[in-house]
Amino acid sequence: MKKWYELLFENYGKKYDSEQFTRGTVGECDFIEQEIGYDTSLKIIDIGCGTGRHSIELAKRGYEVLGIDLSESMLAKAKEKTDRLNLKVTFQKYDARTMRFKGEFDVAIMMCEGAFPLMETDEMNFQILKNATQAIKNNGKFIFTTLNGLFPLYHSVEKFCVENTAEGNAEYKCNTFDIMTFRDHNITVIEDDSGNKNELHCDERYYVPSEITWLLKTLGYKKIDIFGAKLGAFSRNDKLTPGDFEMLVICEK
Repeated sequence: MKKWYELLFENYGKKYDSEQFTRGTVGECDFIEQEIGYDTSLKIIDIGCGTGRHSIELAKRGYEVLGIDLSESMLAKAKEKTDRLNLKVTFQKYDARTMRFKGEFDVAIMMCEGAFPLMETDEMNFQILKNATQAIKNNGKFIFTTLNGLFPLYHSVEKFCVENTAEGNAEYKCNTFDIMTFRDHNITVIEDDSGNKNELHCDERYYVPSEITWLLKTLGYKKIDIFGAKLGAFSRNDKLTPGDFEMLVICEK
């Protein structure tokens, strides 16, 4: 039986790019470039690349990028966009839990909950972090965003989603945050690319900074920095607060 995150992205490649949270791509890539010293010789893997928005933007700037995703619909849209732009980007179908790259990349990025932390168990989520770590070389850099566990302790996730959803976007309702597991259970309603409305029972894991730090230290990272993730405006000047829905994590081996 397919999981909610497989069903969500099964026929959603076109609609995805109209979602509010996809509008910060250029600014986010500006930050990624700055973090990697504008070195276009570096090879990048984009984990959970979706429709390839970060992969494509970085390729435009001269980087070699491999984008991987579990969804054939999203990858098809990514390939369609690269063909239209006459860009060279490699997109491949992989499950981030089972990918087996070994030190092939200088940088790994995983934006906008591309894979982690959507899995149904903490062990699966950790496996994604482990596989991403194995994919990059020694002294490599891993940049990703994830859901901030401090946010639902102080704010309503459902209210946040309502306030940040435009007409025609996915709708989120019946959010229930479990403080024992730090998982938000909700019903997500989307209209897919065929015009069908689908109602999915979703389960997303939120993480607190100390958890992320411990997990990454377990994987051998020597430098770990965590900031608030502002859409399209990532910055090392933004200290993480309970008001940030997402956190930005930058770590180096």
